[in-house]
Amino acid sequence: MSSVSASRPLEPAERFWRGVRLVPRTLFGRLFLSVLAAVYLAQAVNFALVALDRERFVVAGNVHEWSRRIVDLTFALQLLDPATRAVARSRLTRPDELQHVRRARAPLPTLPTPTVGVPDFREALEKQLSSSLGAGYRVRVTPTSNTAVPAITVTRQPPEGYESGGRLFDVKVELPDRDTLLFRVAQGRRGAMLPRGLVLDLIILALMTAVVLYIVGRSITQPLSDLSRAAEALGRDVRQPPLTEPSTLELRDAARAFNTMRDRLHRYIDSRTRVLAAMSHDLKTPLTRLRLRVETLDSEDTRERFGRDLDEMEGMVRGTLAMLKGLADDEIDTAVDINALLGTLQAEFAELGKSVQIRGRARASFRGRPQSLKRCLTNLISNAVNFGGRAQVVVEDGAALVIRVQDEGAGLPLEELERVFEPFYRVESSRNRDTGGTGLGLSIARDIAQGHGGTLILRNLQRGGLEAILSLPRVRPG
Repeated sequence: MSSVSASRPLEPAERFWRGVRLVPRTLFGRLFLSVLAAVYLAQAVNFALVALDRERFVVAGNVHEWSRRIVDLTFALQLLDPATRAVARSRLTRPDELQHVRRARAPLPTLPTPTVGVPDFREALEKQLSSSLGAGYRVRVTPTSNTAVPAITVTRQPPEGYESGGRLFDVKVELPDRDTLLFRVAQGRRGAMLPRGLVLDLIILALMTAVVLYIVGRSITQPLSDLSRAAEALGRDVRQPPLTEPSTLELRDAARAFNTMRDRLHRYIDSRTRVLAAMSHDLKTPLTRLRLRVETLDSEDTRERFGRDLDEMEGMVRGTLAMLKGLADDEIDTAVDINALLGTLQAEFAELGKSVQIRGRARASFRGRPQSLKRCLTNLISNAVNFGGRAQVVVEDGAALVIRVQDEGAGLPLEELERVFEPFYRVESSRNRDTGGTGLGLSIARDIAQGHGGTLILRNLQRGGLEAILSLPRVRPG
């Protein structure tokens, strides 16, 4: 039987994460969140790749189209004499004249589209034009913001020429006769727009994924929750109904193993109870004979020593049977008036000349086993008055009913605070013998506390003395 012990101090990082609680504490919550996050992350990466691919092809398409227009105009203007070319170039700086120009649709060489990343618009345009025009032409592409300089604009004029975030570029083409043509193109805003339906598709996908994950996650974690509640209930009472076996193979094996353990535990406790009941019956006769023979001894000192040994043996037998009775107790849970129970114990100890003070009250009755709770509190108060002179019982009621039994004794060494719960363990044998103790009182009390889903621990008080803290949950799982 374990009890609450001092846990290791938490690291700062652990305290932080426990404080914010970004990660769910339940298996279902973690499974649901992790799979959902994985699906959404995969979709986000997919959308990013789609957007990158769209932008790559948009840039490549713009470069190809603007290059075709510039090449068409360059070849057409090159055929004119310088005077006529100057007049035509002046007219072409007006965008309404461009629509009257008949451009040859000669195919341009297509540059390879990069498989990774988005091509740089300026570099791609300059490379495309140099490749299309040939070696006799010099091409230079530079970004510009000076729209006052007249240029042949092959795209729409600003401000319609480029979207917010786009850029303008001047393309200078030097002809073989050293004349220069100035073209102006616009690059649209970086970042291709995704189809509008993708947002709606993402929302629908999220809802469908969440519903499916909820159903699947619950089908996995619900049997585990049932198993946890059954295990907790088995710790309080071994006479529990068998656990329903789910259809999933692994969970069915776990439930079947739990039911097998429950059956074995039940048989073991029943067998041990029957054996010890028979032993107690068989021990009564020799103990009675020994006591009769002790009474016939002539030496009073010898008779007294034998009598003490017999009293201790009988006390150990009674204590062992009481502990086993608590383990196999069939007492039914009922509403227990804790205030009345403590008042009864206070009166009973007062009749024995022992002082017991009570502070605080339970706000409502507690649902438990009345005789077991009385035995538990009797053992705790008895230890306090026997080893500490007097007992003070403090009742605190909230989410759990906490009963603190304090004494004014010397307390216990730290290494003994847990060992005293071991059956038949006594810190000071002579002192326990004088008080009739057998070393089973605290062990029985802890078994009863755990049978109610609670805990029982000991701690030394700063002012001196020992405090037994019995904590009983108001709401028990299972």
